[in-house]
Amino acid sequence: MLDDMKSFNQMHIDILKEIGNIGVGNAIGALSRLIGTQVRMTVPEVKFLEFKEVGSILGGDEVLVFGILVQISGDINGMMMFLVKPDSATTLINSLLSSMGAAVRDCDNFNEMELSALQEIGNILCSSYLGALSGFIGKTATPTPPALTKDMATAILSVPAIEFGKMADGVLFIDTAFETDGGDPASGFFLLVPDMESFNVILSALGVG
Repeated sequence: MLDDMKSFNQMHIDILKEIGNIGVGNAIGALSRLIGTQVRMTVPEVKFLEFKEVGSILGGDEVLVFGILVQISGDINGMMMFLVKPDSATTLINSLLSSMGAAVRDCDNFNEMELSALQEIGNILCSSYLGALSGFIGKTATPTPPALTKDMATAILSVPAIEFGKMADGVLFIDTAFETDGGDPASGFFLLVPDMESFNVILSALGVG
């Protein structure tokens, strides 16, 4: 059993990155079904980062982002976030609402329906990602209902850093770009933060613990 993330070797990191690829592929497929049109995705960039590195990857600690957070319980415990900048949030909301004959009117001030749509998109993406992870390793990873917030990156990232920083000093960070048929390109960031025991569960299930 690994005691901390400094014990991870390159094989462990490569396996975790592959899990990231599988999860985000499943999540984008679910998004396609939700909005009723094909979503094309670039090959996601998967990194294993320390908390303090994530803000700069997003574009700086003071960049404004929406975050949809779910807690994870079961064989895997921790949390997951889907992070998206306002312009990409607008694209995602429009992709969902256009099928209902609606569209975002003010991208700087989303109304209740638009925020609800974004929260549901984040919920579907996170739940589908965790479903793929559960199926791949044969372990449960059950998400709570999602919580949506809008804030600077440093403030949003303080939640997992404070809550899980004592149990795990790193995160699986997935940066992906995608576009829908007839839509503008968008991008989003998945942040998977299992506790250290859950990292060991994942690796052990794959025979590399």
